[in-house]
Amino acid sequence: MSGPELEFFRPRGPWRAPTGAGPGIEECVLAEDPDSGRRTALVRWAPSTDTSAAGVARHDVWEEVYLVEGAMYDLTLDRTFTAGMYACRPPGMPHGPWSTSEGVTMLVITYP
Repeated sequence: MSGPELEFFRPRGPWRAPTGAGPGIEECVLAEDPDSGRRTALVRWAPSTDTSAAGVARHDVWEEVYLVEGAMYDLTLDRTFTAGMYACRPPGMPHGPWSTSEGVTMLVITYP
């Protein structure tokens, strides 16, 4: 699996709404390899973002998420997850929906 060769840098954007994302959700793609499908992005949710309308999410890729700052509430699990916490989800694992009162920024890595 290959990807771009990038030495340390400060991500400065652009921040864009991901395809199909609800209001208040933006991402900044850090690295992407279209051949393999591997992708690393910072994702931020504005305060009061709620993904209830989208329901429970499932992906056909692996997803790793590290919460950088803020917190998010899992409406299914009735649990709040805060900065410093990590999730690793295999393909098909149900998760969410989510809400955040204060906003949240996360590092998200996806791969086949």
